[in-house]
Amino acid sequence: MNDASFYPIGTPGQPWGAAEKAQWRARQVPQRRYAEDVLPAVEALRSHFDVSQYGTLDYAPDQYPLFAVRSRDWNSALPTMLVTGGIHGYETSGVQGALQFLQTRAGEYAGRSNLLVVPCVSPWGYERIQRWNADAIDPNRSFMANSPAAESAALMSLVAPLRGSIAMHIDLHETTDTDETEFRPALAARDGKPFEPGLIPDGFYLVDDGENPQPAFQTAVNAAVERVTHIAPADDKGEIIGSPVVAPGVIEYPLEKLGLCASVSGARYTTTTEVYPDSPRATPQQCNDAQVAAICAAIDYAIAHPVGR
Repeated sequence: MNDASFYPIGTPGQPWGAAEKAQWRARQVPQRRYAEDVLPAVEALRSHFDVSQYGTLDYAPDQYPLFAVRSRDWNSALPTMLVTGGIHGYETSGVQGALQFLQTRAGEYAGRSNLLVVPCVSPWGYERIQRWNADAIDPNRSFMANSPAAESAALMSLVAPLRGSIAMHIDLHETTDTDETEFRPALAARDGKPFEPGLIPDGFYLVDDGENPQPAFQTAVNAAVERVTHIAPADDKGEIIGSPVVAPGVIEYPLEKLGLCASVSGARYTTTTEVYPDSPRATPQQCNDAQVAAICAAIDYAIAHPVGR
């Protein structure tokens, strides 16, 4: 093992126990405030949308109310579109992109579709700019029965009554340089495995469902995003983050098998966005704009290509 790549918690080759997880949690300190950045923006949406609390995260001494935003004139005859952000709290444009969409573009879909938007699924992680929750669990590997992550369980309960009626689900993420310097080394240490360095792609890409691929849908989303920011090229192996590129800027994962958020709705059209905020060619506003462009393109495609026709 390369000692320089070893995470400073635990013993090489041994998975973390309760003591190591407690040590890790003690290192995580708030660097921004959910109550200042997110909740006021959600509250301001009440004049045009239905805003409801769907749960509370209890990480004593901290508690976090969880909010969902819905179309006010919900019509069961219309297709339903699900937008989720902030599954990984450190992926800022997922949260801000979802809020920007609600503030600037969501009104365009009134009478055309039902919208359900959850801007920040993991507020503890948002405050600490962290991928995991307070229990050192990745919420985006925890969308499964008897989920070990409270964030994932709460979202699953919210979506469950609509499962089967949701046409499109877009889950907003980022791939950052800290994936390689912090989060993947932490994962290897937590699981008692060696850290194997990888490459961070420069640009935007999408993750399709390998068990329900929708290539035309992915292409439409990337075409809209490309007008805002650049699409990630494949590496010299024809891959992005270790997965074969199946179309420009598109890879596939088996969503349900991996317990990923985009599997939660049972939608025909699903995608996970991956913005690259550390690119010298992209600003924070471009990252937010890319998320909004992806959301709109995904909804537009699902409206134009209704399920069952």
